[in-house]
Amino acid sequence: MKYPVVLHTDDGENYSVMVPDIEGCFSAGSSIEEALANAKEAIEGHLEILAEDEMTIPEAGRIADHQNNPDYEGGIWALVDVDITPFLGKSERINITLPILLLRQIDKLVEADPAYRTRSGFLQEVARDKLRSME
Repeated sequence: MKYPVVLHTDDGENYSVMVPDIEGCFSAGSSIEEALANAKEAIEGHLEILAEDEMTIPEAGRIADHQNNPDYEGGIWALVDVDITPFLGKSERINITLPILLLRQIDKLVEADPAYRTRSGFLQEVARDKLRSME
């Protein structure tokens, strides 16, 4: 998942980073690159704590959702890619039944879009999207 982050600097050498979609998540670094690497560690640390407390992993919003917030004015926006899979809990194998035509359509889509990687990856993403829309 790609979380938007905003970087601020007062001196052009040291950067603070805020993660708008994860309350209380911030970091810093002495360069943009270091600040972004530290932001990834901070995000993963927050997600680990949320997972341990069995809390929902926050969805990543869009940069456009946050740009008008005065707290982020003058900042440099970036995206930090974090694999949230380790924070979603242990996988469990299930047996499902699908019509063959639907299964073939899923397989074609998975083959065409490497983001899904597998049928299971596709089904997980579709289920997450549906659950998000019901919130």
